[in-house]
Amino acid sequence: GYYADRWKKLLIPKSSPTKAYFDTSDQDPFCMYNYLLDITTWNKSIRRGFIKVKITDYAGNTVESEMNSEASTFQQYKRVKILTGFYRDLDKISKISLTFSTKTLIGPKHKLRILQMRLKSLNNPER
Repeated sequence: GYYADRWKKLLIPKSSPTKAYFDTSDQDPFCMYNYLLDITTWNKSIRRGFIKVKITDYAGNTVESEMNSEASTFQQYKRVKILTGFYRDLDKISKISLTFSTKTLIGPKHKLRILQMRLKSLNNPER
């Protein structure tokens, strides 16, 4: 991480495009662990909503992602990438659970059928 008053001097001069995420938690040590959820759905109709991710390690510890503020649109066989964050990082994941919600969007509740998904740690990309 970078101190908030110095991030521009450190990141902008780099020759490659740089993305900076400033999400922090309200608990010590105040960092968020970011993951990229890459998901392909199977529904024939378009679905719009929110996905919450829950991961569990082999010791039974569970963490749940924060809900994204923007709804995602899911179409049949189209990949969608969602940035999701956790307050704690789990090393060896044994189980991944997804919850799809339309939250406050108008319309009936639907299921989201998943054809393929990948969850990748951005803090530890070797995982």
